[in-house]
Amino acid sequence: MQSSFSELEYAGKNKQTRRNRFLAEIEAVTPWSALEAEIEPFYPKSGGRGRPPIGVGRMLRMYVAQQCFGLSDEGIEDAIYDSQSIRAFVGIDLAREAAPDATTLLKFRRLLETHGLTQKIFEAIKSHLAGKGLMMREGTIVDATIIAAAPSTKNRAKARDPEMHQAKKGNQWYFGMKAHIDVDAESGLVHAVVATAANVSDVSQTHKLLHGDETEVLGDAGYQGVDKREENRDTRVSWHIAMKRSKLKALPANRLGKLLEQLERAKASIRAKVEHPFHVIKSLFKHRKTGYRGLAKNEAQLLSLFGLANLFLARRPLLALHARGAS
Repeated sequence: MQSSFSELEYAGKNKQTRRNRFLAEIEAVTPWSALEAEIEPFYPKSGGRGRPPIGVGRMLRMYVAQQCFGLSDEGIEDAIYDSQSIRAFVGIDLAREAAPDATTLLKFRRLLETHGLTQKIFEAIKSHLAGKGLMMREGTIVDATIIAAAPSTKNRAKARDPEMHQAKKGNQWYFGMKAHIDVDAESGLVHAVVATAANVSDVSQTHKLLHGDETEVLGDAGYQGVDKREENRDTRVSWHIAMKRSKLKALPANRLGKLLEQLERAKASIRAKVEHPFHVIKSLFKHRKTGYRGLAKNEAQLLSLFGLANLFLARRPLLALHARGAS
């Protein structure tokens, strides 16, 4: 097929922007065929009113670009018209066709939510990474982060989201939800995701995050008492939970106190890996606030985001494996 003038002009550019490089890496490391296979059985075979449907691959790429750049449905539609790199990633040539509109993407997102397909996408990415030897199962780190929700009542319902709640962190109150995750202690890749209201304690969700093959579990001081909880009494793991700050400050200034302080620092250095996926979704993917009302919709989005975060965090070894396979 002949390339359009704009495509040829774009291909002739010498400078690779950060967006170009980022999209090229996501394109190379994503197991597209595996993800499309999860969606295909649920995807409509007709576009309606006799129109041919937009291909699964194209809609999936549009959805992935939306998640990676933290855009609304209308925002990604506009970005396709504004950005040649995003057009190339999605596979749109404006000389021949219009971009899928925001309503089409909304229907695609609802399809994913209705059939639990973001969970399947997340699991397919995990399987892909495990198949490449990048996900271990012996050590797990658990943690949670608050994601703010709009506190305003200036919406059609004239009310705040009833599934979101307030929680205090430090001296500040936050309204929203929590993303609870467990990550592989070796690679820092996410094994499981659970969404709750912000006022739900971290320790209460631990059993939902563990996959069953762990031998060691690390957590911050918010997980104190996890081993004594009813749901964890038969969990055969070694728990490595941080001391509460007050107890750490009260350690004696003798040899034993110094050894215990060193142990806490060592545990903290391992736990730091859990911050990497949070950093990716909040700072890189710009997901600092909930995009939808209700926990189910937001959890569905979180599964996609953390799946893509796993690919981003594993991109260097994946690209190295890809390069070796191509040579």
